[in-house]
Amino acid sequence: MIKPIEIAKKLGISTSALRHYESWGIVPPPERSANGYRMYTEVHVAYFECIRAMNPGFGMHLIRQIMPLIQENKLTEALWIVNEAQAKQHEEKRKAEQALQALELEELEHFSTRLTKESYSIREVAEKIDVPPSTLRHWEKEKLIAPKRDPENGYRIYNRSDIRKLLIIRTIRSAVFYLDIVRDVVNEIDQDNLTNARKIAKDSLIYMDYLIMEQLHGGYYLYKLYEKVNSSPYKSDSFC
Repeated sequence: MIKPIEIAKKLGISTSALRHYESWGIVPPPERSANGYRMYTEVHVAYFECIRAMNPGFGMHLIRQIMPLIQENKLTEALWIVNEAQAKQHEEKRKAEQALQALELEELEHFSTRLTKESYSIREVAEKIDVPPSTLRHWEKEKLIAPKRDPENGYRIYNRSDIRKLLIIRTIRSAVFYLDIVRDVVNEIDQDNLTNARKIAKDSLIYMDYLIMEQLHGGYYLYKLYEKVNSSPYKSDSFC
């Protein structure tokens, strides 16, 4: 049996973090000694190591989804959840690359030539940049975009510059995550400082490259965990 302090020291975390993981149900409940102390096994260590390894690339929300499935021996279900997260990441990378291309002066001009009208409705813009109208309203509420209004009916009117900016906001927002950084990009575009806007877009791609490597690292530990669970002499019905 392994003491909590030994595991915490090995992983560079506190023993309270181990208890949190246990309370969330993402590690199997340990047996208790006569004096009430937790008695962790090598299987528990594998769970803790996997959680720590997967967190940078996938986040705790996904971990809390898949770890109970591992305990129920539902590896395939867990892997599909991981696969879905990676597919979404791949799509975000594609959007970020599209935004970076759009930030190049030549591409900006090319994008504008594909817009055949001077103004567009919110529904038309939503279709062009592949986001729901509610997202456009939210960005407006966050003061990332300020479309004009039709003086007769009050409907939003988006011009070509608005649409180009929205394309970039959509990508940077999903890739960088922080709203303040998105505002920085928008401000740079408003001030025609495309060089710095490009740097922020490139940084988002670098960050996603970091994430994919972290996901590979986490996936390795997920496989190790599954092997440990299914080879452990300590496993019970709840582990298999």
